Amino acid sequence: MAQRKKAPPEKKKSVFLQPVINIGMVGHVDHGKTTLLERLSGKWSDTHSEEIKRGITIRLGYANTTFYKTKDGSYTTKEEKDSVELRKISFVDAPGHESLMATMLAGATIMDGALLLVAANEKCPQPQTREHLKALEISGIKNIVVVQNKIDLVSEQDAMKNYEQIKAFLSNTMFKDAPIIPISAQHRVGISALIEAIEKFIPTPERNENKEPFFVVARSFDINKPGTEIDHLVGGVLGGSLLSGKLEIGMDIEIRPGYKVIEKNQEIFRPLKSKIVGIKSANDSIESALPGGSLGILTALDPSVVKSDKLTGSVVSIPGKLPPVHHTMILEPALLDRVVGSEKNIPVEHVKMNEALMMNVNSASTVGVVTELKKGKVKCRLKLPVCANYGSRVALSRMVDNRFRLIGFGTILES
Repeated sequence: MAQRKKAPPEKKKSVFLQPVINIGMVGHVDHGKTTLLERLSGKWSDTHSEEIKRGITIRLGYANTTFYKTKDGSYTTKEEKDSVELRKISFVDAPGHESLMATMLAGATIMDGALLLVAANEKCPQPQTREHLKALEISGIKNIVVVQNKIDLVSEQDAMKNYEQIKAFLSNTMFKDAPIIPISAQHRVGISALIEAIEKFIPTPERNENKEPFFVVARSFDINKPGTEIDHLVGGVLGGSLLSGKLEIGMDIEIRPGYKVIEKNQEIFRPLKSKIVGIKSANDSIESALPGGSLGILTALDPSVVKSDKLTGSVVSIPGKLPPVHHTMILEPALLDRVVGSEKNIPVEHVKMNEALMMNVNSASTVGVVTELKKGKVKCRLKLPVCANYGSRVALSRMVDNRFRLIGFGTILES
């Protein structure tokens, strides 16, 4: 009599439908952020053609993973027999190149914590290491883990010297007690210790799902392939993160500032209204979403309205519940002592009339031209409008040595 084959064991289903936290990957260019992200998630986030050609991150990259603790007490991203599922994590890979600081600042808005990567084979701090750390501080991120990467490229003595440089660099910052974990992302060394540190030092924030939903758009795109028949076209997709409240399929939404149109030879922005027809968390389709992790909102919008990141910087909520749209802003500035990101030691001068400042709030980047200076206040006319609450922090950068360099932040007082 033929023996019946045993059915393969059913794979245990994850207890997490979506990530519960966003963790940023930040640091100087070529310090190993994207490689480490691939080691943790199995995904190579540099998929844009220009990123592949130049070998650097240009746009924000995203990847999800799940952390497990094995029966022998080690930590991993691979499910093993008798392992315990800890958390589902969404990583945000921010560019390290100095010319892409606006993208990094936009990414910091959706981060709940961060990994600051420092290469062991270079002196610490490098210009963007200093700039990214200050950006995290300005963005209100309190929990970080410092990753001393590329230890395979240096001797033990040089690794310790670099470690002491990192400690000295952190000593005058709010992150002086942050753990420093030595790893080699290339050779997968130290990954268990890093996951353990993330679990210990970057807790999941408390979320309030009863508040009005507030979703910041970091990407927007058309997912239809060229030549798709009209009857098979799907609406535009908004990628980003839900900071508060809850989103559900079928919900009516409003998007501000919205899309740009030309009327009477003038550029104006029109708010958009649509409906949520689907929600994606990585490859998983979910019925509703709570804060935590990066999401894709499938809408009924015309794909041409959202393609090529046209709605990046917008915010989403239910109709009538969005913050005001600002074409001008009156800010209370808080400037740093020194320009961040430059190799030179340059003091920060006061803001000047008619000066153009790069301004980052939520996931939006715009340029504000200073039109009025009062005691303790700065009024700016914005090149692109932004939607933000009064009291929000705006990162401020000015042109120094042909690059926008971080000089401080401002608090929105009024329009």
